[in-house]
Parts: sequence; C-alpha cells; structure tokens
Amino acid sequence: MALILGMDDIPVTLHEVLAGKGDIVDAIYEGPGGGEVVPSGISLQGFQQADPDKLRDVMHRLVDRCEYLLIDAPSGISKEGVVPLSVADEVILVVNPELASMADALKTKILCEMMGGRVYGAILNRAGLEHTELRSQSVEDVLGVRVIDVVPEDANVRRAAAYKNPCVLKYPNTDASRACRRIAAQISGVDYEDSGGEKKVENFVDRLARSVFR
Repeated sequence: MALILGMDDIPVTLHEVLAGKGDIVDAIYEGPGGGEVVPSGISLQGFQQADPDKLRDVMHRLVDRCEYLLIDAPSGISKEGVVPLSVADEVILVVNPELASMADALKTKILCEMMGGRVYGAILNRAGLEHTELRSQSVEDVLGVRVIDVVPEDANVRRAAAYKNPCVLKYPNTDASRACRRIAAQISGVDYEDSGGEKKVENFVDRLARSVFR
C-alpha cells in the first residue's frame, strides 16, 4: 500500500513503531479522500525488527481516533496474519477467483473462527469472464460466507497505481470503482445509489471508498 500511495520514502512506518523506534502518532499520514493511513513499511530490515505482539496495543491507541479502522493484513497462518485477526471486530476475506486464493481464504476463515472472531463476508476481486474462474456462488459455498460484492478485473486499477492514486479517485466511473463504492456503502451502513457511471456530487461513501480502496 505504501508504494501505491507514494509513501515509500517516509521516516516512520508501522514497522518502526512495532520495533519500538517510533510512536504511532508519528506514523499516521494524510491519505486520499481525507482518510488517514499508517503504512507498514517496505524494508526487509524493518519487517524483521517489527514485533507483531505489539500490534494490539497500537490498535487500541488508534481506534479512539477513527470512525472506521481497516487493517490490510496478509492471508495465511503466519504471525503477521494471525495478530490482526485477534484484534479486528470483523474480518473481510478478499478472494481472487482461483483455487490457491480460495484455499488461503478458507484457512484464514477457520483460524479467525478458532480465535473467536467474526467473518463479515468476502469480496470476489479481479473477477473476469473466463469459464475456469470461480463464481460468487462457488465462493459462498466453499467459504460459508456471503459475497459482499464482486470487483471486476480492470486495467484502470493498474494505471491508477502507476500514478500512485486510488482507482476510485483517478478513474471514478469504471466498473471496479463503482464496485468499491458499493462495498464502502455496505461497510459503513449508508444507503447508496449506483449512478451507473454518471458524474455526481461526492458523498460520504465516495470519501470512504477513496480512502480504503486503491
């Protein structure tokens, strides 16, 4: 995320905080759409020195200043992936329409439930039209959770990343951006009417989507 948002050369990241070399307040940066971002950092040394066990205390300090706190965590059963599951109120599984991604998501769901967590649902990401791809119903059957929405494969997502800008901001009327706004509406509990790609006045859902999706 740091690379995509152009935050690859910042002085203090989450890694420094978890290594005891910085304060979480100094690792908070202004992001797109008025949101705030805590980049994890991209250096191997920072990753090696970070202590995931400190993440819980860091989250407690952040939660009071946030309306919504979203943690972009890896899948699987590594410590870096387990600790976020233990501190999150709800977990959203982001799944690509392929078997390897489904297997990782299923492991994450099982682990989350073993730890007493709750899975809010799944997002089917980068969905195309190939007959070999898994569909929403298949994902729901395998994971046992509802598919919140489907984000289609969209070359504009890669183009926006090259500009270090979220797709919902750089290309707001693409199908992928519209899907992200629908997801943001569901997460925030806000009624949202899809304009079908027509230009409209920005509202809370747009700002949340711009802050979260890139």
